[in-house]
Formats: sequence, structure tokens, C-alpha cells
Amino acid sequence: MLVGRAVPPARSLGKVLDAGASRHFWGWLNAVFNKVDYERIQAVGPDRAASEWLLRCGALVRYQGSEKWQQDYNGLPTGPLGKYKIEAINATESCIMYRGFDYLDGLEHVSEIKLQKCIYIQDECLKRLSETKNLQKSLLQLKIISCGNVTDKGIIALHKLTNLEYLYLSDLPGIKQKETTAHILQQALPNLELELDLE
Repeated sequence: MLVGRAVPPARSLGKVLDAGASRHFWGWLNAVFNKVDYERIQAVGPDRAASEWLLRCGALVRYQGSEKWQQDYNGLPTGPLGKYKIEAINATESCIMYRGFDYLDGLEHVSEIKLQKCIYIQDECLKRLSETKNLQKSLLQLKIISCGNVTDKGIIALHKLTNLEYLYLSDLPGIKQKETTAHILQQALPNLELELDLE
């Protein structure tokens, strides 16, 4: 007679990994999603490559002449190179991070960006955003909401977005000196409509 121990049923990967390992895995995967593929940008153009990056990270894009937000990676429109130009980005709850911001360099028509509940958005991202030459010309509206890693330093860095007409800031616990920060920004951008919903 053969005697042995009963083997417990296989567990799901989520149960095997502890919270720290799971968090590390998702951080790694999100970093992979944000890796810039410069050959792809050359092959399909900056708007298509940026669309692929943004949708891969869970963001939405809207193209010039369209009211519809594109959210399905597999449903990205096809057509001649350069036909679809990104006009707006909604990065709500997306995993975009600094590492992928080179995708923004070639975009010439982005007039609106919304960053809401983006856990990887931090001051360096906003500084990089404001140093992007094409966005300095095209970006008119920016909303930053519930991005916990953004501080006064990041908001002040937006002063290089010289054509920015509207900036909405809400639920940003890293902003400690809202009056001073608002004053500095208004001095640098006198035509800016600044709406604050901060504690």
C-alpha cells in the first residue's frame, strides 16, 4: 500500500504573491508599457505611436475632428501616415510615467490634457511636460486631479506652457503653499485662468 501526503490544490498567482511582490510586478509591467520605442515612432509617426503608448497604459485619446474618445487599443484607426492627430488626452487612472514622456515630443495638436488619479505622475513629469516644445505651443487646457505625488514644485514648473489658458488643480495633498504657488504661476502666465479646489 502506497501512502503519501495529499497535495493542496494549486493556488492562483495572486494568492501566492504577497502584496509587496505583486506591487513590484505591476510596477515592472507598467515600466515596460512606458518604454519608448523610437523605431516605432519613425515607422508609424508620432501620433500613432503616442496613441499606442497612451492606450496601452489605460489612457484615452481624442483625434482632431472627432468627438469620440478612443479607448480600445485594437480599435485604433488605420489610414495614411499622419492622418489622425491627437487633440486631447485623458489619462485618468492610467499608468503613464516619466519614462514614456518622449512619446509626447512629436505631438503638435494636443490642446487638452487631463491627469487624474495617476499614481506615477510626479513633479518631474510636469516639468518634462512644460519643457516639451510642441506642447508649449499647443496646450490650452490642463487638469491635474488626485495625483498624490505632485507638489508645489511641479505646479510651478508649468510656467513654461506659455499658451496655457486654463489650469484646474484639485485634491493634490502635496501642494502645501497654494497661495504662493498660484501667485507665482499667475505672474508667469498672466492670461491663465487658474481654478483651485485644494485643501
